[in-house]
Amino acid sequence: MALKSFLIIFTSLFIIITLTCIPRTTYAIPFVVFHGISDKCRNKGVSQFTELLSNWSGSQGYCIEIGNGEWDSWFMPFKKQTAIACEKVKKMSELKDGYNIIGLSQGNMVGRGILEFCDGGPPVRNLISLAGPHAGIASVPFCGSTVVCILVDFLLELAVYSNFVQEHLAPANYIKIPTDLDDYRKGCKFLPELNNEMHRNSTYKERFSSLQNLVLIMFEKDQILVPKETSWFGYYPDGSWSTVLPAQETTLYTEDWIGVKSLDEAGKVKFLKASGYHLEISYGEMKEYILPYLVENGQRRLPDSYHVRPFSGLKEATIKLHTSN
Repeated sequence: MALKSFLIIFTSLFIIITLTCIPRTTYAIPFVVFHGISDKCRNKGVSQFTELLSNWSGSQGYCIEIGNGEWDSWFMPFKKQTAIACEKVKKMSELKDGYNIIGLSQGNMVGRGILEFCDGGPPVRNLISLAGPHAGIASVPFCGSTVVCILVDFLLELAVYSNFVQEHLAPANYIKIPTDLDDYRKGCKFLPELNNEMHRNSTYKERFSSLQNLVLIMFEKDQILVPKETSWFGYYPDGSWSTVLPAQETTLYTEDWIGVKSLDEAGKVKFLKASGYHLEISYGEMKEYILPYLVENGQRRLPDSYHVRPFSGLKEATIKLHTSN
């Protein structure tokens, strides 16, 4: 009898120890990257960013280009950009069981457009946003003196909410002048619909609210986005430039136009702050803020050693995810 009890206890302990010690297989679904304005998928920063995250996570990453990259990022309206991106993701068999989106600045407008507007597209699990102009911006991003920028300056001399500018200057589709909201609501061709500001489309809210995680990364020294708090859905109050409201005090949040409040109350919104300038992020911040959401659907944090051994000692190295004109 004693021997039988001993064997039962020994067998039970053996099973428990064996199951505990066997490494769990991690599961990583694919991810896609949408770059920012004036950039291209093949440019060094974006390609390196995509490759690093793919290598670290063991997940296949894809940067999806729309048109010719730099030119169309300035001059193709976002409804058209979103429609092109929607068709591309639907044709990618690798994404059929679900995928994650990583948006870089303006690329978040494309990523969110797919999430909310793309009928029949593969399911989006996590949206990881770096410096996304989610609540709008109050001025066009700094451009410079290239030929592209000469055209931008010409368009800006016209009314920003006119049909011509809206159809020919992409950033105008998410410019929100807080003291000109009537013209914004009448003339802006993308952001009011994306943020469900007027018609409250239940499908858009349902799709946005289906995210497992909404990761919002704001850059502490960002001087490109005005205000930088738009990365967290914060913005100026209606009719005023006096202050910037945190997301939780905006009408978009309190009335839950697209589901940010619902996601936040469920613990699914991560408000994170990177220490650098616009789209300049360290390897350490990439590992801490992005990598966990590319593995096992973001359900656990990864140890420092996971898939990053070659980069030990380079934790503070910085990658630049935008081009300068």
